[in-house]
Amino acid sequence: MQQWIIRSQNIPPLNKEWYLKAQQRLDQQTRPQRSLGRLEDAMAKFVAIQQKERPQLEKKRILIFAGDHGVEKEGVSLYPREVTKAMVLNFINGGATINALARQISAEVKVIDVGVDGDLPGHDSLVQAKIGRGTKNFKIEPAMSEEELDKALGVGWRMVEESKNEKFDILALGEMGIANTTAASAVIAGCLKVSPFLVTGRGTGVDDKGLRHKIEVIEESIKRHAAYLDSPLRILQYVGGYEIAAMTGAILACAHFFLPVVLDGVVVSAAALCAFQLNPVVLDYVFVGHESEERAHRFVLEKFDQKPLLRLSMRLGEASGAALAIGILEAGVHIYNEVATFEEARVANKKESESYSH
Repeated sequence: MQQWIIRSQNIPPLNKEWYLKAQQRLDQQTRPQRSLGRLEDAMAKFVAIQQKERPQLEKKRILIFAGDHGVEKEGVSLYPREVTKAMVLNFINGGATINALARQISAEVKVIDVGVDGDLPGHDSLVQAKIGRGTKNFKIEPAMSEEELDKALGVGWRMVEESKNEKFDILALGEMGIANTTAASAVIAGCLKVSPFLVTGRGTGVDDKGLRHKIEVIEESIKRHAAYLDSPLRILQYVGGYEIAAMTGAILACAHFFLPVVLDGVVVSAAALCAFQLNPVVLDYVFVGHESEERAHRFVLEKFDQKPLLRLSMRLGEASGAALAIGILEAGVHIYNEVATFEEARVANKKESESYSH
């Protein structure tokens, strides 16, 4: 666990000179200054991460981390854990919502099995990295051992390192795992030290009775493990999930390798909150794709002091909101690279005038 504390502390903040340089170009382009609002802020940040005169956003990869949860046995979801495997099969066969969105933005989808309770076939889009067949039931015992936590963090880190080596320009993070909104709410409640009542939503759509039960399960779990929930890594170990831990490792790695990453909804943001509490600098490399309908997400974004690129009242998961946000960022990159500055426009007009004079 110590190695992850060390890694998190070695992340440098964004180079402000690149940020200011990018903002200068945006200010000089042929339109009223700051007329594109927060899109310009996103572009300046993107340039500062890549540290390129002309940023590029061509190779896009969506990483979906999948795992089951022992707490599912407490009846906190409308669906049984078998749905996790079914949806992973749907992802790799190209039939899910995220596949349609990925095709629209020309992104590759890679699914990482860190803890699905079932055997999955070999497939080019699937990475077999199973740590266990679901976590333990954290209402009764820790979700995972320290060794399993370390492995999960490492899976996320390696996926980002591979993506960097393969020259991807941006990553989006998503997840799949029945009962993972229960784990995410427990992680967020533990990290923010707030009542589970405030940060627990309906997930797959449980009714009022189901929501009360879900909150009670989280409350009892946090009470059981209270003495050990003294750091984000311990919180992940005791009430988290393999996929949440893997995404925490991935977010740390994105910051380490200067690779822009777009967050999806509440489950991904629970992982981002853990990474943030290890080192707030990670947010320099993160784009918040959208704001989920899950109420815990608002608490996390307030903690981050960040606004999402989109607000569409979505609560699907599987990187759907992040994929849509990549389309916005890609539009911004085209604007940054292709819109002339006033000086460039004058030079072009001057050349055109001279050509007519001959």
